[in-house]
Amino acid sequence: MRCLTTIVLLFGSLAWSKPAVVLSTDVGNEIDDQWAIAHLLLSGNFQVRGMLSAQAPSLPAPSAHATYKVLVDEVENRLGMREHPPLLEGASTPLRSPKSAQDSEAMRFLIDVSKDFSKDNRLIVLTIGAATDVASAIISDPAIVDRIEVIAMGFTNLSSDGGKEFNVQNDPIAWRVILQSAVPVTIGSGEVCRAYLAISFDKAAQLLANSAIGGWLWQEYQAWYFRHVKPLRVNDFSKPWIIWDIITMAYVEGIAEHEKIARPVLGDDLSFQKGTDPAKTVNWITTVDSAKLWKEFAAELSSYERTHAVAPQGCVRN
Repeated sequence: MRCLTTIVLLFGSLAWSKPAVVLSTDVGNEIDDQWAIAHLLLSGNFQVRGMLSAQAPSLPAPSAHATYKVLVDEVENRLGMREHPPLLEGASTPLRSPKSAQDSEAMRFLIDVSKDFSKDNRLIVLTIGAATDVASAIISDPAIVDRIEVIAMGFTNLSSDGGKEFNVQNDPIAWRVILQSAVPVTIGSGEVCRAYLAISFDKAAQLLANSAIGGWLWQEYQAWYFRHVKPLRVNDFSKPWIIWDIITMAYVEGIAEHEKIARPVLGDDLSFQKGTDPAKTVNWITTVDSAKLWKEFAAELSSYERTHAVAPQGCVRN
């Protein structure tokens, strides 16, 4: 059985007053991207202009195509969306040079859609995987820095080894391009995610219990938990896991706070060096109202399923 999918640039009849966003995700690498995608599309708080598949070396090659297939599956099958924003495949390898873009459908789309925006009305690019396609867009069209802003999950903390984090390690050249450009940047670090977005086995079960989509997310959570979190042969479920990537959406929704810091420099050894120019800054997320976030997330799942039919599992797009 094959789904007939109508792809629309604006999802439903979203009001133009809602923040316009594009998501770049390495969904399939872990489990947090799945939560972030569901929240982004079901919350009604965003005008989603497109979703891009990012590369990750932990996925089968070509990795951005593997990510793309998982992205399509979640949007069209798990969420059952017959109308949705465009889904685009990104580059499957990281940048080799800060002067050479990795061409991809995702990069070209980002450049094109950003032309609807300006310095006073920026397109928000949520980056929750490798930043390859975002940096490639900056290299290919330097003027894009006056049309977009980047809100990313990345970096460990503000210490000297803060660049030794999965998303940054997967394309450090891309992050040097971004930080050396004039594009506005907000960062949700691993340290802050651990403090505010860790969720226990029991809490995840309770949060996801009352919906079919939640049931799928719960299966994904359990599979990951038993493979990577729970100690072998020990009946210990006390250790939580972190839903890292949703920090970017919490920030856009105004349920996370930040401080402004000097724009850092990412060294060749991934050291995180303090910036010296006070006129060049980034926003560093400091806190998240996780109680409000999880309450809203559970309500979104329940509300969506009251008004939408989830597509049957056999309905797939090749």
